[in-house]
Parts: sequence; C-alpha cells; structure tokens
Amino acid sequence: MIMSRIEAPRDEATSNLTDRLLAGLPAEAVLVDPDVTASYANDMASFCPAGSPAAVVLPRTVEQVQHVMRVATELRVPVVPQGARTGLSGAANAVDGCIVLSLTRMDRILEISPVDRVAVVEPGVVNADFSRAVEEHGLYYPPDPSSWEMCTIGGNIGTASGGLCCVKYGVTAEYVLGLDVVLADGRLMSTGRRTAKGVAGYDLTRLFVGSEGSLGVVVRAVLALKPKPPQQLVLAAEFGSATAACDAVCRIMAGGHVPSLLELMDRTTVRAVNELTHMGLPETTEALLLAAFDTPDPAADLAAVGRLCEAAGATQVVPADDAAESELLLQARRSSLIALEKVKGTTMIDDVCVPRSRLGDMLEGVERIAGKHGLTIGVVAHAGDGNTHPTVCFDAQDPDECARARESFDEIMALGLELGGTITGEHGVGVLKKEWLAREIGPVGVEMQRAVKHVFDPLGILNPGKLF
Repeated sequence: MIMSRIEAPRDEATSNLTDRLLAGLPAEAVLVDPDVTASYANDMASFCPAGSPAAVVLPRTVEQVQHVMRVATELRVPVVPQGARTGLSGAANAVDGCIVLSLTRMDRILEISPVDRVAVVEPGVVNADFSRAVEEHGLYYPPDPSSWEMCTIGGNIGTASGGLCCVKYGVTAEYVLGLDVVLADGRLMSTGRRTAKGVAGYDLTRLFVGSEGSLGVVVRAVLALKPKPPQQLVLAAEFGSATAACDAVCRIMAGGHVPSLLELMDRTTVRAVNELTHMGLPETTEALLLAAFDTPDPAADLAAVGRLCEAAGATQVVPADDAAESELLLQARRSSLIALEKVKGTTMIDDVCVPRSRLGDMLEGVERIAGKHGLTIGVVAHAGDGNTHPTVCFDAQDPDECARARESFDEIMALGLELGGTITGEHGVGVLKKEWLAREIGPVGVEMQRAVKHVFDPLGILNPGKLF
C-alpha cells in the first residue's frame, strides 16, 4: 500500500508528460518503453552516472523542439539534448525523469554556398557526411574529431570539438558563424551572422559553442568553409623516447612551419594499434610522430620537418610516397582509441591540453603515474597544439583496478593544471570533470558561469548536473 501511494503520482506524471508531448509530436517521435529509453541513457564516458529518462523525443523540425521545451518548462521536467552520444565526458547522460531530446533526425544540409563560403545545417548532420558534401563544391570543413564518421555537428558544437587538423585550422568554435537556438521556455533565438565579418553586440554564438546543451538547444548552424586544400602528404618519424619526439614538435613549431597535422603515438599505443589492425607499425619505437602538410609542395615541407626530427634524435624518418600511403598512416592514428580499449576492455580517456613547450613534461609525468598505479596508460596527442589524450586501460570487473584507474585519471588532470594547461581541450566537462572545472576557473569563475546559466535557463531544466 505504501509503495502504491508513492508510485501513483510518478506514473500519473509520466502519463501526463507523454500526453502533453504527443499533443504536438507524431507518435513515432516519442519513445517511452523503458527498454528502449535505457539505450539513450549515456554517452561513451566511463565512471559517469546516468539516470532513467521518462521519455525520449526524436524531433524533425524546429517547431517540434519548441513544443518539447514549452512542455518541459510548464511541467518543470529536465531536458537532456543529445547528438550521436560519442562524447567522452558524460555530457549527454540522462538524469532521472528527464526528456532526452535526441536531435539525430534533424539531419538536413540546408545550404552550401561556394560564394559566401558558408553552409547551413541542422544539428543531426554527421560530420563526415557534411565534410564530403562540401568537398563536392571544392570546399573544406576542417574540424574532424576522431569519431567523425559517427558524431554530429550539433554534438561537435555542444562540446566545442577539435580533431586532428586543429594545429593548422583550429577548432569547431572558429567555424560557427551563427546559430538558431531554442531556449528553455521554447522561444527561438538567432545569433551571429553569415557574413565574413560582424561585431554587432555580445558574441552569443561563441557562448553557446561548448555549453553542452546547458543554455539552449541548437537547431540550426551557419558554418564557415574554406577552399579545399591540396592533398596532404604525411611523414612518420620514429623516436627512442617520447621526450625526443616532443622536442621535435617544439622545433617544428618554433621553426615557423604550419603542418596540417602533427600527431604523436607512444609505444603503448603503437603496439595496441598493431595488435588490432596488423598494420606493421614499428614496435621498437618509443614514440611515433606523424606530420602532414597540405601545401602546394608538401614534399619540400616534409623534407624540412624530417631534418628537424633527425636533429631532435629521430631514429628513422619515412615520408609517405603518395596519398594512399598517407591515408594508411592516418588510419593508424584514428584507430588508436579503439585499439587501446582492446588492451583491457575499458578505458578512461583524458583530455588534458598543455602549452607545447611543456608537452614533454606531460608525457614524462603520465609515465610516472602509470608506474605508480601499476596501470597501462597509452598516450595519443594532437601534439601540434599540446592536446594530449592519456588513455587509462583497466578491467572494469576488478574493483581495485577501477579505483586505481580513477585515481590516475585525476592525477593526470592535476598534472596538466600544474603545467599551465587545461582539464579539457576538446571533450568538454560533462559529469566527468565537474570538480576539476571548479579547480581550474576558481570560485568567482564558477559564480559567473552559474549566473550566465540562470539568465538563459532560470528553472535549471536544461541538462542539469553538467559542468558545475
């Protein structure tokens, strides 16, 4: 009898929510079967709690998103916006009783303009599909997260994603010119512009990029494009130590070179990739550095960088002969995180970015932490911009190893801050790094960010429990 009295209001509330949603949505857009909604509960991050959604909504139009937010505001129901759920911080994780707002069906490319060099897209467009579409017009969209074959533009905007080409072309934020955003109360707001220049008012567009769905729901984006560059060529350099490879990175950047890609894989990662792909990467190396140029004469640029690698102590420098060989090397890099997951079955992927000049200190520190905790930690890095991904490999069925994995993860973040870095270069804060965001920005910074959140979301219904 006691359980019945407690559960009855909850059932009634859920039924009321469903009825209200269906008043403005087609039946196929609203999922309430617990076995189905559970599959939308979390992204790809480890150690991040996830709740049980009351409903999952898959809208196709802006008006449908507005309807969801009006219902959520009226009933005071939390809303968790989602893309493809490839994130690594728990930012897309459900909270109990929420509406999960999955935007994957809003997947239209609305416009590609070669003259204005912009595109207008919906949030559910997959990054790789979009990149290929603009390429047909002789254009290029640089942001390319490792999950680009699955992740969506909306998710990229929500977490301010980076990728392999950031060293030359920058991150997602630099390509978002304007947004259409549905606010918590259902109002539609447009920010930014589609012109090459514009400084009218506060830059609210940048405010939404990286906000992890906590300020509003992005339903349309105006994205800047670049002319398609020449086909890049890649060079692979082997080093006897990670320190020497990091020295080469510093020499390359100090020398004024502008590679389109500068990536590092440590020995643990190289061996894991070989085990997974049988690519035959050199397992005797302690660190493998990949450099690429998409300039009119990439061979000459690679030769100059090769000389700098040799001066830093490279044991072997091998430039790719053609685009096919270059792509093979890049596939090895893109396979890194999947390969490391196979080592123990579960990974925690850190995302610490440090000044390039401290990159060697970062890798040395990670090695010490791995030894201290008796763990396998592989490091891949967007070395050209100092963004490291120390990946802790562990057995999720071993409680002691899980505890050591979490301790090592936190120690890596502490190390990054000590070296003048940041706790996240491109994955976002989500649930995983909430405590560390407060350490990085301080109490006044947290107060100001919460004040901004309150302006856009006074009821606190948009992605609650994330960031801070």
